[in-house]
Amino acid sequence: MGDLEKVLDNRKAGTREVRPSAGGELIITPLSAEDIPAEAAALKEELSELLTLAPIASLLVELDRRTGFLDCLTHAGGKQSRSPELKRNLLAVLIANATNLGLVRMAEACGISYDILAWTQEWYIREENLSAANAAVLNYHHRLPLTQVFGGGTLSSSDGQRFPVKGKSTTARAMKKYFAGQGLSTYTHVSDQHTTFGTKVIVVTRREAHYVLDEIMGNKTDLPVTEHATDTHGVTLVNFALFDLAGMQLSPRIRDLGKITLYRMDPQRDVNSLWPTAGPLLTQKINTGLIDENWDDLLRLAGSTKFGHAPPR
Repeated sequence: MGDLEKVLDNRKAGTREVRPSAGGELIITPLSAEDIPAEAAALKEELSELLTLAPIASLLVELDRRTGFLDCLTHAGGKQSRSPELKRNLLAVLIANATNLGLVRMAEACGISYDILAWTQEWYIREENLSAANAAVLNYHHRLPLTQVFGGGTLSSSDGQRFPVKGKSTTARAMKKYFAGQGLSTYTHVSDQHTTFGTKVIVVTRREAHYVLDEIMGNKTDLPVTEHATDTHGVTLVNFALFDLAGMQLSPRIRDLGKITLYRMDPQRDVNSLWPTAGPLLTQKINTGLIDENWDDLLRLAGSTKFGHAPPR
């Protein structure tokens, strides 16, 4: 509460970014776009020219030499001997899928037969394998000294992207606002070190808030995430409670924040006397009795999700 009072008091210093209206509503002035200095644009162009162009296959070979991520792509039947050509075939399959080239066109482009690529994909490319390979790359990146300049890996964010689909899909749904036909959403988690540590395909008509905790609680990387940001679609009161009970902080970017009901713990008169500026904005009193009645269940739920005994959603 003290933080809200300090924010509202900024209006006295002339910033006027956040202020209460005459009717007692919270007014938040939109942020203006940040101008990029000409010097920064020139430096960006100069640095870009210093970067050498390299074939994607060469980059992946070097990445595997440093991280060993291809060793995470194991045979579905268990431990198998790995031929000298296996890594070559795995890279071809990964590039074919990542670029939407497809196995047929990849076979034509690289000279490896379609049958070999199809067999490699069927037996070595699975969700759990790809997740482990991504974790190996991400953990290596997390340990690089330059990475720490961007952040310590304690802050992350998530958001969804909608894509139209063709053909039949059990996940796709019709949504006229975004698609002529059907589509789906990919919900992605990104760290403050600009690494993607989780991606999940979800039904486009479902609220994204149900999937916010999935990749955080199930995070198999070395990222020490303690704070997470979402947009309005990723926020519910349940998420606020679960994050707090799990020892983390939810820091959402909420649309139309001034129209949201704010709650207080104490009587309105006491709150107004303690915080003259922010107090009148707290129009509703929280039901602490309901929290007390369900406290044991809340702790049980938070513990089950944090330690992997139950899915967060």
